[in-house]
Amino acid sequence: MENLARLVQDAARKLLEEKKVDLVIGFEKGSLPLRSTPCFVRKAEDAGKLTWNSSCENNLANYLRKKTEKVGVIAKGCDARSIVALIKENQINLDNLYIIGVPCGGMIDRKKIETILNGRELLASEEKDGWLILKGNGFEQAVRKEDVLHGSCATCRTGNPVLSDELLGEKVPEKEDDYSDVAAFEAKTVAERAAYFAEQMSKCIRCYACRNACPMCYCEECFVDCTAPQWIGKSASSSGDNLIFQAMRAFHTAGRCVDCGSCDRACPMGIDVRNLNRKLARDVKEIFGAEAGMNLEDKPALNEFKFDDPQTFLVKE
Repeated sequence: MENLARLVQDAARKLLEEKKVDLVIGFEKGSLPLRSTPCFVRKAEDAGKLTWNSSCENNLANYLRKKTEKVGVIAKGCDARSIVALIKENQINLDNLYIIGVPCGGMIDRKKIETILNGRELLASEEKDGWLILKGNGFEQAVRKEDVLHGSCATCRTGNPVLSDELLGEKVPEKEDDYSDVAAFEAKTVAERAAYFAEQMSKCIRCYACRNACPMCYCEECFVDCTAPQWIGKSASSSGDNLIFQAMRAFHTAGRCVDCGSCDRACPMGIDVRNLNRKLARDVKEIFGAEAGMNLEDKPALNEFKFDDPQTFLVKE
């Protein structure tokens, strides 16, 4: 990780020194252990602030829309897929972008770390050979990194960026995603699924952090903010309205969601926001053979019509 951080710094410094970009967007160390925060570097001498570690979780594609200046961005696999999807939707001008790709083995889920700590204060952490060393007053505990990965990282099959101008470090092994979690949830009864969603949505405080964190949610006016007409109620006390919000958001991102997990991580209430998105991503892949943001050539799944498209979801024969 330290070597990758140096490579990131060197790449950013070179781009700024050669004036190939006006800005480099990456990560810097946060104020707490296992925290990194987006960093915006405009001067070559500030490139040393940049870092790379297993807490660089934000999807930096969020900061690239409608940029007119030349921008360099540090992109992991899901960031690159989001960038590709946004390029196809004319939200990012590829001519103004320089992508520094970084192979990613997955980001740490701090909620899992908090469970392990069980109230103990984390003062420092160290990552070495697939292990994460947690350190605090009077304790030091080692956990396997793969056991504390975020859900979206555990199922990620594109740890290596699908699009980049330069790639730093060694590629990570590719994985397959069999959507077994989706199949397991589908196997539940209708009553069980309804009870699960009712319980999950009862926790929603309608802060819209999931929407704001999602790189594909960029409407000037979201349907939940419309007042004429008002599509759904604004009160968070209605689990029904909360479910409508999440269901509509899932439909709006169908065929566009890259499963970066930003929505899940942003939720302060621990709601399983990915559940619906994963289901639709699996369905789009099975029905249309399409996955969001995999390359620049393929049209988005719902932007293309084929006469041989299966219609089993429309017509029951």
